[in-house]
Parts: sequence; C-alpha cells; structure tokens
Amino acid sequence: MNTAVPVFGALTLLVTAMAAPALAAEAEDARSMFGLVGMELAFLEALALIALACICVPLSRALRLGTVIGYLVAGVVAGIVLSISFTRDPDELLHFAEFGVVLFLFVIGLEFRPARLWEMRGTIFGRGLAQVMVCAALLTTAALLVGLEWRVALIVGLGLALSSTALVMRGIDEGGERNSTFGQTAIAVLLFEDLAIVPFLLLVTLLAPSGEEATLADNLQATAIGLAAITALILVGRYALDPIFRIIARTWTPELMTAAALGVVVFAALIMAAAGLSYAMGAFIAGVMLAESSYRHEVEADIEPFRGLFMGLFFVAVGLSLDLGAVAENWLVIMLAVPVTVALKGLGAYAVNRLFGTPHRIALRIAFAMGQHGEFGFVLFAAASSALLLPGDIASIVVAIVTLSMALSSQSERAYRMIVRPPARETIDEDYTDAEGSVLIIGFGRVGQLVAQPLLAEGVTVTLLDHDADRIREAKRFNERVHFGDGTRAEVLSAAGAETAKVIVVATDDPETTLEIVKTVQRKFPGARLLVRAHDRIHAVRLAGEGVPKDAILRETWLSALALGGLTLRALGYADGDADEVVARLHKADAERLDQQITAARDERGREEIVAAITPEPVKGR
Repeated sequence: MNTAVPVFGALTLLVTAMAAPALAAEAEDARSMFGLVGMELAFLEALALIALACICVPLSRALRLGTVIGYLVAGVVAGIVLSISFTRDPDELLHFAEFGVVLFLFVIGLEFRPARLWEMRGTIFGRGLAQVMVCAALLTTAALLVGLEWRVALIVGLGLALSSTALVMRGIDEGGERNSTFGQTAIAVLLFEDLAIVPFLLLVTLLAPSGEEATLADNLQATAIGLAAITALILVGRYALDPIFRIIARTWTPELMTAAALGVVVFAALIMAAAGLSYAMGAFIAGVMLAESSYRHEVEADIEPFRGLFMGLFFVAVGLSLDLGAVAENWLVIMLAVPVTVALKGLGAYAVNRLFGTPHRIALRIAFAMGQHGEFGFVLFAAASSALLLPGDIASIVVAIVTLSMALSSQSERAYRMIVRPPARETIDEDYTDAEGSVLIIGFGRVGQLVAQPLLAEGVTVTLLDHDADRIREAKRFNERVHFGDGTRAEVLSAAGAETAKVIVVATDDPETTLEIVKTVQRKFPGARLLVRAHDRIHAVRLAGEGVPKDAILRETWLSALALGGLTLRALGYADGDADEVVARLHKADAERLDQQITAARDERGREEIVAAITPEPVKGR
C-alpha cells in the first residue's frame, strides 16, 4: 500500500487547520484567536512549527533526502501557509536559532582532540585544505564572472565549497567503507571542513561593512583584543574547567551538570562577542579545551539534545527567511547554477586528489560523493546575511542552490556507477583434476579457513573452492591449494567434486550468495551432507525455509558470543560450573525459540517478510 497519499492528506489537513485561524492574524483581534493571548499564543505558534517539522522531517528521511532538507521544507511551508510572528519577522527567529550553530561548533570542538588533530595533520591540513581552497577558488571565480561584488563572491565561493557532512558520512557508513581508502580520504576532508567553518565565520565578521573606515591603530587594537580574548579563553579552559566540573560532579545533580555545560558555551560565546569575534569561535575553542577532559563524554551527552533542537530550529528559520519571490524570479538561474557549481566542485575535488596520488577511480568517487554543497553553507550564508554582507536576494538564491544539490546528492552514487563500470572480476584458469576431497568447502574466507583447519589436521581430504583470485594467491604463500571457481554454478561444483563429496560446507560471507549455492547443491547434489554458515538469525531462518536442516545451520557469531558471555560471568566471580549452566540454558532456550520462528516464517522468503513474521522475545532471568 502506498502510504504517501494518506500522509500527504494528513499534512494538508493539518496545515489547513493551522492556517485557517492564523491567517486571521491581520485583523485587529488577531492576538486573541481561540481566546489565547500573549505567551499562550506564542506556544501555539511554536506548536505549529513543531508539527510541521514532525511531518516534513520523517518524509524527507523516507525519501533519503536527510533531516536538513526536511527542516528547510518545514520552514518554507510555514512561510507560505502560516501568518504568525515567526513568518512576519523570520530574522528574529533566525537570530535566536543561531545558538544552535554555537552549540554545533562546541560539539565539533569536543570531537577534535589536539592529539588527534596532530596525528592526522598531514591529511587534514594538507589534502583537506587544498581541496577546500581549490573548490572555493573555482566557485568564487564563477561568482565573479556573473557580476557579484568580490566580497559577496568570496563568501558564496567559500560556502559552496563545503560539503554535507551528514550526507557523505551516511553514504560511507551504508557502504561500510569507513576504513577504505575512499572513506578515510573523504572523512579527512570533512574534518577539515568542520574546522574551516570557524575561520570562515570570522572572515564574515572582518568583511562585514562597519559604516566607517577603520584606521591602522583601530585594526591593531581590534586584533590585540581578539588575541587577548582567545588567550584568556584558552587559559580558563586549560586550568579552570576541569576543577569546576569535578566540583559539580560531586553533587550528583545531573541537571546542574547540564546547566554547567550550557553555561560554558554561553560564557565562551560572550567572551568572543565582547572582543568583536563570533560566538561560534568561542564555543569551538571551549570545546577543544574540554576535548581531553575526563568529563568530555558527559558534557557532550548533556549538550547533544539542545544542539539537535536548536540546529533543527535554525534550518527551519533558514527556510522561513527564504525569499520565495527572489527564488521564483531566478528559478532558471538556480536550475542552471546547480549542475555548474556541483561540476566545478567535483572537478576541484578530483584534481586535488589526483595531485595527492589518489587513483583515478577513487578520486572520481570522492568527486561525486562530495560534489554536493552542505549544511555549513546555510550557516555561513545566514551569518553573512545578518552581517549585511550578503544581499537578501543573493542569499535566497544560494540557499536554494545548496538545497537542490543536497536533494540530488542521493543519486551521486548511481551516477558514479553509470560512468565507472565495476572492473571485471579476475579469473584464473583452473585445473580440477586433483579435486577429490571427501569434504568440499565453498568459501575460503575467515570462516572457511577455520573450518578447514581441524579437517586438515586429521588428514581428511578437503577440496577448497573460492572465487577471489587475490585470496587464492595469498593461500599459495601458505602452501594451501585453493581452487578458483564460482560456487553458484553447478558445473563448477561438479568439476570440484561435489558429486562424490560426502560433506559440502558452504562458508561464503554474502547471505544471498550462500542461499544461491544452497539451492544449487540441493537441486544438483542431494547425496552430500550439507552444512551452512548463517550470517545472522534472519539468514538462518531463510536457510531453514529453503529446506536446510536446522542442525546443519550454524550462525557465525552465536557460539563465540555465548563463550564470551561465559567468560564475562567468570570474570564476575561465577564458578565454572555455574557459568556453563547459564550458557547451556540460554543455548537450549535460543534453539527452541529459533524452532518457533522457523515455523512462524515457513511461508516467507524475503528478509523483511521474515522480520515481520517472527516476534522478538527478550532473554528472561532465572
């Protein structure tokens, strides 16, 4: 069933219900709608924004556009259909919500321990700096060519040079590539971008029109005051924060710790503001000073809910302040600018990574993954607009460009795959004349290797089959004879001795590949005893549904996890017999529960259908 229609209907009804009384706000008695006045009416207005956010954000996530787009859309919708104080004066809400940026920079500072920054200094401050600066130069040049004043063009170029940390990290995590060359390189650049927003915001303050020409003495005085404020903040953070939090922690009052964490952020922001610098810079320095503190994690946990709430409010306010008239007038410019700016940014990222020795395929993937513009652009453009550095119509246009690029970023991986075809899997001419083992093990990865060891130790003849050419070459270094072949093909299994093998062990690591091999073995080689490695519980249920006996299925982490649990009980002082008894009881209970789940899901084949059919049951105490 398509849920989009009822959800959209509910959204329309809700917006209509909220808009009907709100649109009467222009009348004289607008401040007494529903009999609500003053603070009560303010609560109603806040509820309207919360309701829109609670609808738009889940829809945006369901469409894989991310939460930022959802908050922006909520703000845009509020600006169109509601007539409340926030929509009449969005700058007031935006100024208030900028506290979310302050908290965001504080949390970023907590993540950047000085020691960690020093260890990664080459990658972060080398490649990261080069990529951001090259992309900014290309985008600033493009902005100058369309006639923007140099300061405006510089801010636009810097803002568009920053990528979306949330979207890029989501793609890396979904692909499990945090430790790959692509993942490590992209993360290093993102770390620099997280740092770069601090000097970029400071640059906005320096470039903002002050109304009068400053003398050299004034500039020197302002610089000295700024350096003194930074030094004072570093000294306070270095010598005062830990003792303060130690005293507060001894009170065992969680709300006081939360208040202290917020107080540190506000104090640091005010110190920087008094020196003529940005709130965000003070918060970032305070975060870095606490990064090595033993209270760092607790402070971060206390701040995180406020950060998320205020950042969401900030993006709603950006959507509210969007000049839809300017966007409508310049829609063609925006539609043309999005592919141009994304292409320029991708070109800069590719060129820099190639100069740093990154292979073509990885550099191209980084260019596609980081080609979109990011949420830091909203932060920078909002600050520049508040400082009267960025005209309102230009700010609305670049915000629209960033929004569209983020919305299209979900297709970047698909576009990369269309341009760069995956390399053909390397093949090896194989001779199966010596494949006469009584046991055939399909898959010689981390599980298959361990399965083979006791068999080889006992002199059992074993035939090993794998389709990874590199793994086969690696096995030769240890005098292991591994045959090359695709275990999903019946003719390969036949050549590898499946017809005469007494036991066939399927130890491949991909669940879908394992299922395909199992079906082939059951159909073509029913005479062999089949033993199968299951990836997880759901995979075990799926294998049982294909007719594999439950005593022939072994989940790869189940026994090792139980053994680790038994060791933990012994570490807590349990006697060996008592720990073994607990493990045995849980082993039996889990086997019975698995039998029930196999029965419940016997007619299901897909993973999602199986998850829906079985009922999770918590582990019960004695």
